[in-house]
Amino acid sequence: MPFARFPGRSYWRLIVAAIVMASASTIVRAQEDVAETEGVAAPADVPPIREVPITAADRDHWAFRSIERPAVPGVINAAWPLSPIDVFILARLEKEGFAGSPQADRGRLLRRATFDLHGLPPTPAELAGFAADERPDAYERQVDRLLASPAYGERWAQHWLDLARYAETDGFEHDKVRSGAWKYRDWVIAALNADLPYDEFVRQQLAGEPSVATMFCLVGPDMPDLNDQVERRHIVLNELTAMVGSVLLGLQMGCAQCHDHKYDPVSQADFYRLRGVFESAVPPLKRDVHYLSLTEQKSPPPIRFWVRGDHRRPGAELSPGFPRIASPSDAAPPANSRSDFARWLLAEQNPLTRRVIVNRLWLQHFGRGIFDTPSDVGLINAGPTHPELLDWLATELSRGDWSLKRMDRRIMQSATYRQAGDIGPSDAQSNKEPPPYAHFPRRRLDGESIRDAMLAASGLVVRDHGGPSVMPPLPPELVGTLLKGQWIESPDEADHYRRSIYLFARRNLRYPIFEAFDRPDANASCPLRNRSTTAPQSLLLFNSEFSLLAAQHLAGEVLRDSGSADPARWIEQLYVRTLSREPTERELRALTNFLQSQAKQLATEERDASELALPIGGFELADPYAAAALVDACLALFNANEFLYID
Repeated sequence: MPFARFPGRSYWRLIVAAIVMASASTIVRAQEDVAETEGVAAPADVPPIREVPITAADRDHWAFRSIERPAVPGVINAAWPLSPIDVFILARLEKEGFAGSPQADRGRLLRRATFDLHGLPPTPAELAGFAADERPDAYERQVDRLLASPAYGERWAQHWLDLARYAETDGFEHDKVRSGAWKYRDWVIAALNADLPYDEFVRQQLAGEPSVATMFCLVGPDMPDLNDQVERRHIVLNELTAMVGSVLLGLQMGCAQCHDHKYDPVSQADFYRLRGVFESAVPPLKRDVHYLSLTEQKSPPPIRFWVRGDHRRPGAELSPGFPRIASPSDAAPPANSRSDFARWLLAEQNPLTRRVIVNRLWLQHFGRGIFDTPSDVGLINAGPTHPELLDWLATELSRGDWSLKRMDRRIMQSATYRQAGDIGPSDAQSNKEPPPYAHFPRRRLDGESIRDAMLAASGLVVRDHGGPSVMPPLPPELVGTLLKGQWIESPDEADHYRRSIYLFARRNLRYPIFEAFDRPDANASCPLRNRSTTAPQSLLLFNSEFSLLAAQHLAGEVLRDSGSADPARWIEQLYVRTLSREPTERELRALTNFLQSQAKQLATEERDASELALPIGGFELADPYAAAALVDACLALFNANEFLYID
């Protein structure tokens, strides 16, 4: 077609202008229409809400049955259990032809407990002190010491922040910073360290003062620059409701924002009644303004059922209420406030809240829950492996004034928790699949614990508590993927070595070691982290500047603490600092041979000392190649499976 037959440029400009104006007009009309629906009755032709009744079969699902404290069963080997927890575990083991495993040795047990409660390895002094303590309650004293440390809250806060989808930015395209979001992180840490009872911990995050605690509800992803701010508010409220349902009740409420849940007895009306509890606490939103805490409004909008979940299709009005399946009667109990909701959540009649939280505690101590989908107790859940133990723990929590530290102590002082993790099956058991907890389950550390362990072993970790988050150096190629000013390196070098909980949490960029080791992106609540095994993990631990720096400082610590030029002393110090034990004779020989051969290889290359990665700190060795070989040995230990796993 000849070019002359196309319309001229002026024509196309008119067409484009008309399209833009029409689109803008449509957007404005849509916003005006929606704004009107928030203050008027639903159209007359909207059908009434119809809900499928809750049946006896629905209530017979294990999670929805009322909680009754079970009797402790009898067992054959009455000498093994140290608490009722162990009796429930042993009863199943014996039923399937197994026995409980012996206790782990003291070094492994302290390493396990310290990583569990602090996310850090035990120090050489702590290991030596525990080994020398001959008192019968030596281990119990160690658990109490760990629970009393500020490091406890710094470790366990991360578990809750994963659930709360915590980050300090909005996410989406611009990922703008939310000033002051770190205050919620510090609130969680302080609450856990103070052993704030779980019922009060929940109440303050839903309806409490100070309002910083209610960031729990609004700290998720948001899009402040959305053209339609009514739609934005609708999205925020729906996301909040879904999160509260999954985190506190173990119900996937979000599935019901557009239609009744396909499997579970949760209706769309259940969803919007629960959303109604929070409706008056989320104000009309303003473009590019962040909302981090709940604030009651003087003139809240009516509570509505939104047809197909569409914010442009208002349905019938509703009263705020709770999910019917978690209440004794088929009718949805009314809720006049967020405080009412908190009381209902924590009432004895509610069968979900306690089961969900004690399962989360068990999951973090053992790496697997008593039931496998910790934020979904619905019909797709396979059910608890030990249902009586689950309910015993649930009743124990409320009997113990909802103290989480008390529950940690109960679990960690059990024989089940103290078991060795590397016991092979006996001949009689070799052809059987062992039931859960026949030994302590091995699990890999998360990225935060790996980083903190490297910093602690190398003497770099800075133990300052609280305050605004810090930004350690990032590789230039990673900074180049961000918008200008989105990662400004903290000027104080000491901040680069603070614990991982205090690193700035950007939703669109995770710190490299966290990214490699499966930290969630905070765009949704994460009840259970993935634990992948990938090549980038090894590449990062072997080749990153952070790993090399930690290895150099670790080598310096080894030289200083050994006070000797004897490689055998170096190796002993290196093992205690990284693996919390002394090397075996075989390991001592192997690493001694490595140090010799590596130093010889480096000397053969005739590189200048300035080109070698040498220890930092400690005394200087006369032979720089031997010193560089020690750094290589430190880097190798950081990459050992035993460093990355606890059992």
